[in-house]
This record gives sequence, C-alpha cells and structure tokens, in this order.
Amino acid sequence: MALELELTSPIDVAKNAVASVQDYVRLSAQSVGNFFRPPIYMGDMLQQADLIGFGSLPIVILTGLSVGALLALNSASTLQRFGGITLIGQLVSLGMVTELGPLITGLMVAGRNASGMASELGSMIVTEQIDAMRALGTDPSKKLITPRVGATAFMLFFLTIIADLLGLVGGWAVAHLLFGLDTNQYWTSAWQILVFRDVFTGLVKPVLFGFIISTVGCYYGMSTTGGTQGVGRSTTQAVVASSVLILIVDFFVTKLIFAVFGVR
Repeated sequence: MALELELTSPIDVAKNAVASVQDYVRLSAQSVGNFFRPPIYMGDMLQQADLIGFGSLPIVILTGLSVGALLALNSASTLQRFGGITLIGQLVSLGMVTELGPLITGLMVAGRNASGMASELGSMIVTEQIDAMRALGTDPSKKLITPRVGATAFMLFFLTIIADLLGLVGGWAVAHLLFGLDTNQYWTSAWQILVFRDVFTGLVKPVLFGFIISTVGCYYGMSTTGGTQGVGRSTTQAVVASSVLILIVDFFVTKLIFAVFGVR
C-alpha cells in the first residue's frame, strides 16, 4: 500500500501563520473594545471569575507553598557557606514577588483554564451553537470571549498575590523550622528588600498573563475545525501557545521595566 504524503509550500505556511496572527490580534482587540459598549454581560463575567479564580485556588495555594519552600531550601545550602543564612527572606521575597509568583501562577492557570476555554468554545463551534447565537442576534465575542478575558485578567491578579504570600510562608517554614532563623528577622528582611519597582513588576505581569491566557484559549476554541478531533487539537495548542507566550512576554516585560526603572 503506497503511503501518500501531503507537502505544504513554505509560502503557504507563512501565509497561514500571518493570517493566524491577524485573526488573534483582531479577536483580542474586539474583546477589549467590547468593554466600552453595551451590553456588558456581568453575570457571565462573575460566573467565569468563580470558575477561573476560585477553581484555580487549590492548585495556586499548593504551588505557592511548594515553590517558596523549595526556593528557601535550595538557597539555604549556598547561603550557609558564606554565613548569609539571614538573607533567605530577601531572596524568597524578591524571587516570588518579581518572577516566580506571577510566572508559576500564570502557567498553572494556563494549563487549567486555557484548555478549558478552548475545549468549551470548540465544542460550541462543532455543535453549531455559535452559529445559532449569531442567528439570534447575539454577538459571540461579547457573550463568550469578553467575560472570559475580563475575569481571567482580574482573578489572576489576586491569585498571584495569594501565591506570593504563600510562597513567603513556605520560605519562612523552611527557614524557621529547618535552619532556626528568627521569625521576626525573616519577615522584616523580606518586607524591607522590596521597592516600588519590584511590586509594580509583580502586579503588572499577572494582568498581562491573564489577558494572554484568555485570548489564546478563546482564539483556538473559536477557530476549531475537524469535529471532536479538532477540539482536542485546539485544547493542546491553546495550552502550549499560551505557556510559550507567557514566557516570552515575561522576559520582555522584565527587560522593559529594568530599562524604565533601572537595575538594582
């Protein structure tokens, strides 16, 4: 039996890539513009906030505690060699607030919710529910995409704050219970090391990450083709694409903030 291979021209691949970027930018712009024109589906937004925010709380709590504890544990052995065990609080505080807190929380929420959005919207595409909404005069972008974008960006902001706090708690548990560091000394050093730039960085990133997670998940869901197999493919692509974009945006946002506020 002969094996038939379908070859695609590099030009066609480039055209498809450019078209996908254009479609994604258009969807993202529409989702933001919908906030400034009625109607605003506040009920749908609150429902998504519950699903995305409170639904992700257990994994964010576990991740924050474990990352903070591991950061303190791995750094303590090195700091002990130089007699700098008292610096654990500063290291955990800077690491969690500026980088690890927003990044790990964003990746966890992306794995949980970008896939959920893609599969849910993809199933609606396959079963022609989206076409039925358009026939009834309802804008799918306002009804389905905008509430998810707003809820994800809003809830990821607070999930990151919770992850940062629990990361500091995990670091304190390791520093105090395993290395005997004074509690007051740990929390004082962790608080005093933070400056405006660190807090600003840690609070801007989750809003951007939430926007990326929701728009990427909705884009792949709304562009689903190929039936049930297409839904599974869109789900996988949404998680991969959102995670990669988060890592890329994290680097450039950090670099931009360093350029604006300067390096320590």
